[in-house]
Order: sequence, then structure tokens, then C-alpha cells
Amino acid sequence: MALYSYEAFSKEGKKVRGTIDASSISSVKEQLTKQGLFPITISPTSSAMHYSIFSRIFRRGVTVKEKILFTKQLAILLKSGVPLLQAIELLTEQFKGQLRTILVNVKDDIKEGIPLADALKKYPRTFETIYIQLVRAGEASGQLETILERLTEYLERREELAKQIRGALQYPLMQLIVAGLVVGILLTFVVPQMTENFIAQGKELPGPTQFLVNISNFITGHYFILIGSLLIFVSLFMYWRSTPKGAYILDKIKLRLPLIKYLSKTNAVVQFSYTLGMLLEGGVHLSEALDIVVKIIDNRILADALNKARDKIVKEGKIAEYLEQTGIFPPIAIYLIKTGEQTGQLDSMLLVVAKNYEEELKELTNRLTALLGPIMLIVMAVIVGFIVLAVALPIMQMSQLAGI
Repeated sequence: MALYSYEAFSKEGKKVRGTIDASSISSVKEQLTKQGLFPITISPTSSAMHYSIFSRIFRRGVTVKEKILFTKQLAILLKSGVPLLQAIELLTEQFKGQLRTILVNVKDDIKEGIPLADALKKYPRTFETIYIQLVRAGEASGQLETILERLTEYLERREELAKQIRGALQYPLMQLIVAGLVVGILLTFVVPQMTENFIAQGKELPGPTQFLVNISNFITGHYFILIGSLLIFVSLFMYWRSTPKGAYILDKIKLRLPLIKYLSKTNAVVQFSYTLGMLLEGGVHLSEALDIVVKIIDNRILADALNKARDKIVKEGKIAEYLEQTGIFPPIAIYLIKTGEQTGQLDSMLLVVAKNYEEELKELTNRLTALLGPIMLIVMAVIVGFIVLAVALPIMQMSQLAGI
């Protein structure tokens, strides 16, 4: 199915314009005739041309913000008593780009009797496994609007946490880039000019200045090689990181770094607890829910540990005991999960664990942001201070010689 724009005359002789989704131009003509319209021109819209090679390359994907908005609005419409098909039709007009195209196709599938979960499953890059499984559970239990509300909350919290982590790294990264630019300008332009006169007099440069001049000469004489080597190194590293072995080694290194290790484990606890709790609350079976949860953990080492625990949990049903054996979950989290198991409120207790450690992760991120700023300033001050000292030393020596 695709979108077509048309111009037609009504029975009263008025010219009308609009868009309609259909499998072909002849199908458009049939639909317009049934509506009492006489088509003049029919042409594919830009939305229908998305199948071209260039459009596929350059088209913008569905953003997290768009997905959250779609989920939230669909939940509101369903809660207000609007039928699913009509709700999707209304939302189709609210979005543009790829999401609009997806919703047009989803609407067509629902018309043919295909469940919403199966229609969304055709777009795995937009709607991940957990999204599909929760929608499927909501359709089976007749509580789709409630599940969509939980999904909205889940997507919003996940995006908020990701933004906070990105924000924590953004300021120090900007400082590092500025420091690199300052040092590069000083070494490339300032240092050679400042030391040229001193070298012309045949005077021996001070140790720090000579060291700086050597670095400056190396950079200015080999900058093409340096840039090319850097690009090659980054490309090779990105390729290596994308391989299973490279990703595994990198994740292993992360778990050996003190601070990164704690962040990775805490993030895994939040991801596991919140996702599993939400899936169980939505009525998804434990074994199927564990399969989904293990796949979304970022660190492969932790995912392997949870995967081994998953097999034992499914066989014996003792989730807290085997989570403790992974070495990932802190004692307090294990105690809360075990309490939820014993009281029959595992889903609620998992959500409590997720919320508590999410707050802890946010607090740690805020502290790191506050700490990294001054550290980066000190590093910049040391580097720039050394360069200024190296430049100032020969000037001071020249002044002393002139005074004599």
C-alpha cells in the first residue's frame, strides 16, 4: 500500500484535493468512484516514493520522541473508547516521514484482521521486541491501553536516563575538544613564531621549550600522516568493536575499571528489573520475559551471566537465588526480589528495585558531572600552563641578556 494525492470533481461540480492510501492507481480510482468523486489527476505522494534507493539512504528514521508520542496518544484514544482502527487512522494524520508510512501499512494490516502486535513486528528497527511483546500481552488480556501507558512511562524513563548520561559526558568532552584546539593552535602557529627569533641568534633553547618545539615540528611536518593514521585507527577500532569478539573484550575491560564497572552493573540491574517487572505485570510468561530481558542488557559479560541464570530460573522458578549467583545484583536488591517472590508480588517488587537503583544511578551521574568539570579544568590549566612556561622561558632569557 502507498499514499496517492488526487484532484477530483464532486457530484456538485466542485474540485476537491486529498490523499488516499491504496495498492495501485486503479484502486484509487475505484475508491474515489465509490465516494462519488470523478478523478482528474492521481499521482504518488512523496510518502509513497520512499521505496526509491536514494530515499532509503537519506530518509530520517523514527525518533524516540515520535515513538513516545505515538504510544501516549494511542493509549489516550483507546482509553477514551475510540476503536483501534479509527485510532490508528487518526494518528496517521498526526505524523510525517517514516512513522506516517509505517502507520499507513499498520492500518492496512489491521483492516485485514492482523493483530496490532504482528503489524508492528514488521518494523523491528522502530518497535523493539519488548514493545511487541507487551502490545501482544495487552491485546490478549484486553488491557492494551493500560499496557501502552506503561510502555510510555518505560520509554520516557529510558530516554531520560540516556539523556542524563549523555549530558554527564557532554561537558567534559567539550572541554577536551577545546583544550585540544587550543593546544593545536599554540603548537602549530604560536610556538614556531615565538621561538624563531631566539633560534636565529644561535642560542640554546631551554629544555621545556625545546621539547615543545620538537612536538610542534613533528605535528606541522607530519599532520597529513597523523590525520590519516587517526582516521585509520578510529575506523579499525569501530570495526573491531562491532565484531562479537571485540565487543566481548571491550565489555570485559569495562568491568575491570572501578567506576565503569559499578555503572555497568547498576545499569544492568535497572534494565533487568524494570523490563522484567513490566513484562510480568503485563502478563508475559516468565521464560519468555527472561529471553527478552537478557537481549537488552548492554554488557555482553553481564548478559551471559544472566542468560545462565535464566535457564536455572525457568527450571526451578527461584529467581532471587540465581540472580545472586551472577554477582551483578547487590544484596538489598536480592532481598527485595526474594520478598516479592515469597509474597507473590514479584512484578511490583522488581519495579521498586528498578526505581531505587535508577535514582542511585542518576545521583552518581550528577556527582560525576560535578566532579569531571573541575578535573578537566585542572588538566587544561596544566597543559596550557606548560606551553606558556615553555614560550616564556626563552623570552625571559632574551630580556636578561639584553639587560646585561
